[in-house]
Amino acid sequence: MDARQSLADCFEENRRALLALSYRMLGSHEEAEDAVQETWLRLDRADTTAVRNLPGWLRTVTSRVCLDMLRSRQGRRQDHGEDDLGPANVATGEGDPEHEVLEAESVGLALLVVLNTLSPAERVAFVLHDMFGVPFDEIGGILDRSQTTAKKLASRARHKVRAPRERHLVEVDQHREVVAAFQIAACTGDTSIIASRLAPDVVRRADTAALSSGRPARLHGAGSVAHEISRFGGAARHSDLALIDGRVGLLVAPGGRLRLAVCFRIEGGLVKEYELVADPARLKCLCIRLLPAS
Repeated sequence: MDARQSLADCFEENRRALLALSYRMLGSHEEAEDAVQETWLRLDRADTTAVRNLPGWLRTVTSRVCLDMLRSRQGRRQDHGEDDLGPANVATGEGDPEHEVLEAESVGLALLVVLNTLSPAERVAFVLHDMFGVPFDEIGGILDRSQTTAKKLASRARHKVRAPRERHLVEVDQHREVVAAFQIAACTGDTSIIASRLAPDVVRRADTAALSSGRPARLHGAGSVAHEISRFGGAARHSDLALIDGRVGLLVAPGGRLRLAVCFRIEGGLVKEYELVADPARLKCLCIRLLPAS
């Protein structure tokens, strides 16, 4: 077996792991494929005779490619005033949307949404260390930063991604159960099941961006609200639970791109009131964190 074939075989053995790494860094299957393909091109051109750990070398190169792509994406958004709620190819509908949605849901929609709030360096440091266990000295080399700085970047990212431990209160667990039950009921489209999760005098509010033609900004009563959810609740299939401004809520994020936040007020184990937030300016102002482990 010649050296080039040996390199190709090693690359194929590591392709799945490199795709998983790239997807979590980029939040886009298409961009992750591009990053892994670029890694192969660099491997094909490189002199690897002195490389003792080729899988580690591939991980380092892929991480640097992803970092460059994240920085380029951030620069485009700043230049053109685009939002930062998700990867660009999902916004334009490029690629295979159905595959993108399934990929995002397998990773966790809330996680992808929160990762999009990080700077490129924070995202790379967090993904490498907290999700793949890469040591900080290696991360520092990838980022061209010191080991200490890499630790600080990951710590800062962790603070933005995960809720503080003191938030893990009994109330959070109770509300998690209620919101999860609401989410499941909305997916069924059955008005009686949906109504069973609502207070009789429930109120639904919404900003203008969240409303389709003819829908009122405020809706009152379990019957009316349940009927609306049965018609428009299909989006719940692409939702995930998260902490929104310190309370358990839902993020509707097909393909990992945040489109709608549902903010709840819960009383007596039932949904008393909820608001649909879809205005991009308002979405950017929300403090979104992953729910603590139950």
